[in-house]
Amino acid sequence: MSILVTGGRGAVARGLSALLASHGIPHRVGSREPAGPDTVHCDLSDPATFPGALEGVRSVFLYAEASGIDAFVKEAVAAGVEHVVLLSSSSVLAPDAADSPLSASHLAVEQALSASPLRTTLLRPGSFASNALGWAWSLKSGRPVHLPYPGAYCDPVHEADLAEAAFAVLTDPALGGRAYTLTGPQTLTFEAQLSVLGHALGRPVPFEAVTAEQWKSEVDGYIPGPYAEALLDFWASSDGLPLELTDEVHHLTGHPARTFETWVKDHADAFDA
Repeated sequence: MSILVTGGRGAVARGLSALLASHGIPHRVGSREPAGPDTVHCDLSDPATFPGALEGVRSVFLYAEASGIDAFVKEAVAAGVEHVVLLSSSSVLAPDAADSPLSASHLAVEQALSASPLRTTLLRPGSFASNALGWAWSLKSGRPVHLPYPGAYCDPVHEADLAEAAFAVLTDPALGGRAYTLTGPQTLTFEAQLSVLGHALGRPVPFEAVTAEQWKSEVDGYIPGPYAEALLDFWASSDGLPLELTDEVHHLTGHPARTFETWVKDHADAFDA
């Protein structure tokens, strides 16, 4: 069994590759910027890179890049790929998923795979715990974190749990061929996350509530306007409303999902001044 792990520079792909290597499972890592003998050129927006990356591959861990998905499906079928595990998003479950920048790409890839003969497993995480890295600059500079919706809830999931979930569905045929919604074990507001962060780091993490327009102006140039608008809409919809959690991480990995506190401890150095 040979596995292609796309998105080689991503945290989930790196974790999955390490798990496959530790179990002696043949695999190759695909990346837009390959580095090292075990990495192949695989740019999911460039179909010319697909044939070489897919040669001899039977399973693929796929990131959701919509621009080249039709060509990728065609080449995967031609190469004899049997199983694709897609890192999608729980945002595809929203009624307006097709019209939202947060979910449209993921939904388009899901639909292309579902219409193909490839056996497909969908991993749909909620919020990545690593989104908290966006606060690192404020912490390092001693400035308060600006939050347009401090009371908005999310379900932060550790990237290590996503890697283990992907490993499980890639290596156990009984688990494949269905969709999994993956969440962390807690539904936390942004304010609560900052409290956890401060407690773990041993220093307070101040925040300041700002207007949506102020936040948009601050992230202009970093987050495209439509995407910023979609984020604001999502946060507004979950302001004061805890999210529904699942036990799918436990089901796939055999252990409870890691807490946000665990994620902070694992990444404390990212917040050091």
